[in-house]
Amino acid sequence: MEKVVILARVSTDRQEYERQVTELREYCDKVGWSVEAVFSNKVSGAKKMEERAEIMEMVEYVKSNDISKVVCLEISRLGRNTLEALKVIQLLSDKGVSLYVKNYNLETLTDGKVNPVASLICTILLEIASMERLTIKERMESGRNQYIARCKKEGIKMGRPASYRKSEASYKSQYNKEISLLKKGISLRNITAITGTSINTLRKLKKYA
Repeated sequence: MEKVVILARVSTDRQEYERQVTELREYCDKVGWSVEAVFSNKVSGAKKMEERAEIMEMVEYVKSNDISKVVCLEISRLGRNTLEALKVIQLLSDKGVSLYVKNYNLETLTDGKVNPVASLICTILLEIASMERLTIKERMESGRNQYIARCKKEGIKMGRPASYRKSEASYKSQYNKEISLLKKGISLRNITAITGTSINTLRKLKKYA
């Protein structure tokens, strides 16, 4: 049985993150792959691959545990920057580890060798995803600028009140599961993988555990 790891993107929508993991686990069970670990990827366009701890941890894990595949739902889960995402694929290939993209049934290695067709398709898909994000960003900025202009024209104040601060009760209600896991002594990285909540937020929650 082939040993694989799952790579899922951390999202502000916890249900979406859990859906990714569930769908990939079910697929791996169906094809007879043994899921050894789940890694959460907080995609950032600003950071280089070498600066993304979760990616480097995954690379070290696959190298040390005889993992043959990294399984993800979409190619865009690797990164917002095409070059950095391709660097992740290349690094995995250098370790003899294939990337399997479920939504497109793409695998970067065939019999241990780079699949040139899959590599080309991955590059094209990453460029398309990058263009889509740029288009969405431009639309959001345009809408925001129009909203700001309207608020200024109508004399509407924007933003939260200066005294705004989330209450302890709000934190405990919103992050009940995370606080419970913290109390059990589970590591921040594992809690992030389970819940999709960022490590920075978990650090803030430690005082309530």
